[in-house]
Amino acid sequence: MIVTLTINPSVDASTSIKQVVPDHKMRCREASYKPGGGGVNVSRAIHRLGGESLALFTSGGLHGQLLQQMLEREGVTLQSIPIAGQTRENLIVLEESTSQQFRFDMPGPVFIESDWERCLEQLKAVTVEPTYIVASGSLPPGCPKDFYARVVEEAKKWNARVIVDTSGEALQLAADAGVYLLKPNARELEELTGREIDNEDEIKAAALQLIDEGRTKVVIVSLGGEGALLVTKESTEHIPAPDVPVLSVVGAGDSLVAGVVYSLAQGLSLRQSVQFGVAAGAAAVMNPERELCKRDDTERLFESMDKG
Repeated sequence: MIVTLTINPSVDASTSIKQVVPDHKMRCREASYKPGGGGVNVSRAIHRLGGESLALFTSGGLHGQLLQQMLEREGVTLQSIPIAGQTRENLIVLEESTSQQFRFDMPGPVFIESDWERCLEQLKAVTVEPTYIVASGSLPPGCPKDFYARVVEEAKKWNARVIVDTSGEALQLAADAGVYLLKPNARELEELTGREIDNEDEIKAAALQLIDEGRTKVVIVSLGGEGALLVTKESTEHIPAPDVPVLSVVGAGDSLVAGVVYSLAQGLSLRQSVQFGVAAGAAAVMNPERELCKRDDTERLFESMDKG
């Protein structure tokens, strides 16, 4: 059983315009809409890979209703958590004249205490005990910074393995609570450890510090187009990414997490699961923005990787 938890999901609106000009009314192309938010995207990617998960996410106002409808159309198993405010909407604008992309991410609704408390209650009330809990994405205003740490404490009652993918103080406090897996990039790893990182050896040392401190058992450091560095107490391995054409890097990180947790739930080894996750991340960049990974692409890329 995989549960994803998204405390600050979004409806992502994408459009394009010939040129962005200040102080002018700009006529945009027709907009398209997709579900957004870390855990939501992880569940979407797991579904695309042929797996099952329960997507727990907050839902408020018309945007919350639209988010739920879009996920239902994709076939994602879900449980929405009602909140007082309006689910946020993000805006992505492509400037056609330069091919530059402008991303406007909103902070999300201001949570009141009952909102985040209800999220923990809904997590506690899931009918099948989860084996893996993926807590991913930003926290909205008003939500305590230790929210993910509280999720970790609840997960310990089930002996569930928690995978956290966030940033800032929320990431620090979640790690302090002791998780199964962290997926930072190099900058987030610097923040977590207070170390300056300039090369792969320093990445390895910083990741081992987190493990030695008991803050996590596994660290997967995302290296973008270079793949990922898998670090455990026993070993370190650079998993290179397959060479693929890049259409959009949006959603690659969520696809990587989805590939890892899906494979672990299927019984693959940790190394193979990270390879599958890297393949899923590579498959995602081959597709237009927010399309995430496709199963056929992911499996083909995974089969091409060194299994030795």
